[in-house]
Amino acid sequence: MSDLTLVLGNKAYSSWSLRPWLALRVAGIPFHEEVIALDQPDTRERILRHSPAGRVPVLHDGAVTLWESLAILEYIAERHPEAGLWPDSQASRAFARAVTSEMHAGFAPLRAALPMNLREGRPGLALTAEVQRDVDRVCALWRDCRSHHRAGGPFLFGRFTNADAMFAPVATRFRTYGVPLDDLCGAYVQALYDLPALQQWIAEAQAEPWVIEAVSEIGKP
Repeated sequence: MSDLTLVLGNKAYSSWSLRPWLALRVAGIPFHEEVIALDQPDTRERILRHSPAGRVPVLHDGAVTLWESLAILEYIAERHPEAGLWPDSQASRAFARAVTSEMHAGFAPLRAALPMNLREGRPGLALTAEVQRDVDRVCALWRDCRSHHRAGGPFLFGRFTNADAMFAPVATRFRTYGVPLDDLCGAYVQALYDLPALQQWIAEAQAEPWVIEAVSEIGKP
């Protein structure tokens, strides 16, 4: 039986929760999950039982508690090196960490204007110049990974890695809001959507009873 427990926000909206959940599922690492509905009267109290940061996701592994998405991904990769959650070559691993860190720390205009929402499509939203710059930068990162670091396979570094886990919520945003993409970036988004794990997350998100009318970037980090 697994000692890992991942505490999540509800799946329709919590982009940060999706990241470690997807990495664990794709890698076939067993874990328990606890979903806490966001934007409810008892949300903060329930999350504080798991982490003083007051945000999800949170990973428990015996005496170890981690409350930050990128740290959780690093921990999973170290705990399960056989899962190959970072690329094999040193240069590609370094580049993967750079792009995941940029995703983790940046793109605030994109996050604010295009929050993750898996309950409904909202195509045709006009993008400000600031948001379009973020979209262009994300696509440039994807093209760079695919052009210079891919070793076969449909993902940023060939096989699925933590870099893909970090960008998966952005892919859902692009689908939700109908953001135009070139063929390479569109194919990458489709590869993520073809993952049975992501399909499971989306199905469970759409079956949730909770609806948040004013969706924002919630659940970070």
